[in-house]
Amino acid sequence: MTVFGYKLPALSSLILWALLWEAVGQAEVTFFIPPFSEVMMTLFALVPTPAFLKALGITAYAFSAGVFFAVVIGIPVGIMMGKSRILDEMLLPWVNIFLSAPLTALVPVLMVLFGFGTRTVIITTTLFAIWIIILNARAGVRQINRSLVEMARSFGASPLDAFVKVYFWAALPEILGGVRIGVIRAVKGVIIGQLLISIVGFGALFELYSSKFLMAEFWAVLIVLFGLAFALSEFLAYLERKVAYYAAAR
Repeated sequence: MTVFGYKLPALSSLILWALLWEAVGQAEVTFFIPPFSEVMMTLFALVPTPAFLKALGITAYAFSAGVFFAVVIGIPVGIMMGKSRILDEMLLPWVNIFLSAPLTALVPVLMVLFGFGTRTVIITTTLFAIWIIILNARAGVRQINRSLVEMARSFGASPLDAFVKVYFWAALPEILGGVRIGVIRAVKGVIIGQLLISIVGFGALFELYSSKFLMAEFWAVLIVLFGLAFALSEFLAYLERKVAYYAAAR
């Protein structure tokens, strides 16, 4: 961030927003925004509590399981769509429909089909994340230099060998980009699922604190959620930069 020609340290914009938040809170403009200092003190007091740790564990389990299924299913499907024109023509319209559709509208249907438990939250999380992973894996495969595939065939590579050793690694930059965006969408999916399907985890904390107007606790949990999502996104972006040389090799 640069101000008047001076380069400020990293994350300085967050510090400025925190100062603005503190000023608005101290001015008592609205009860909805307590002072930032109060929120941080509440955060440090809230994190070690059993209720918060239990909610974190439930949310982490549903999120991890949803992302796992999205990655395990989405990457192979995307690669196969990139390889097969027939499969691509069959599945691409549906992938685009689900990617652009408001998936929250499907939650009542999922509740009828799978019930009100954690399984439905995991399915919701998977549905939020999987479509962008499929599209990015497909895009990565379609950009592969065909000479790599022809070389693998000339050396007698089986379809499985070509899938694992050529298509996956050559499309890895796009795959990681899709996983990064999918993880961000999965955070939305798990919270929506816990708010609408099964009031557990962070969804239960949001419901409790908002209904009782405990805004410092509400913002403290929200900061934790945003921080975890940002950390995951930055970690995947770091991996994406590390494998960026694959794009040049193509």
